[in-house]
Amino acid sequence: MGEGKNKSGQDARAPRVPWHSRGYLPHFEGGSIPQELTFRLADSFPGELLDRWRNELACLPKGEAEAERRIRVEAYLDLGEGEALLRDQRVAALVENALLYFDVARYHLHAWVVMPNHVHALLTPENGFTLSSILFSWKSFTAKEANRILGRNGQFWQEDYFDRYARNEEHYWTMVDYIEMNPVKAGLCARKEDWPFSSASRR
Repeated sequence: MGEGKNKSGQDARAPRVPWHSRGYLPHFEGGSIPQELTFRLADSFPGELLDRWRNELACLPKGEAEAERRIRVEAYLDLGEGEALLRDQRVAALVENALLYFDVARYHLHAWVVMPNHVHALLTPENGFTLSSILFSWKSFTAKEANRILGRNGQFWQEDYFDRYARNEEHYWTMVDYIEMNPVKAGLCARKEDWPFSSASRR
């Protein structure tokens, strides 16, 4: 699954500047710092709502605006809008297996959950691999295979994504708890251990 090259043919392990952007969201390459990724299906969120929130929050300092936008986006994602193609257990298992495939070899995967229309993963890149190249490998492989399984064509994942790094050990465990409790918070199960496509079900 996936090669060491990204879409432009660059080595996936090539060093990147710490901060970069593939759209309106800033991304941080933290190296050996644990980082949480949130990526979502292409139809999980209406673009006009993001534009409206961006305008509403423009008066706030940049950091506050980004934090509030993330809170709003994640609350909306928990509604499971769109086709929610990850409800199909075949596709959810495909995505979970992709997350686990290069665990230890390219990154250490600390916590994860596959929700109906989005995915959270907390990981630490290893061996010089970048966060963006790891995500590209996951998304490119699973998009092709999921479309094949479902007999569909077209964009599967939204191109952009959210990321944040663990500021300290307390923040790290807060992120683990948030990820594993996400299905409970969204009303999908009573206990975090009951959600099958999550690190909580394997502990």
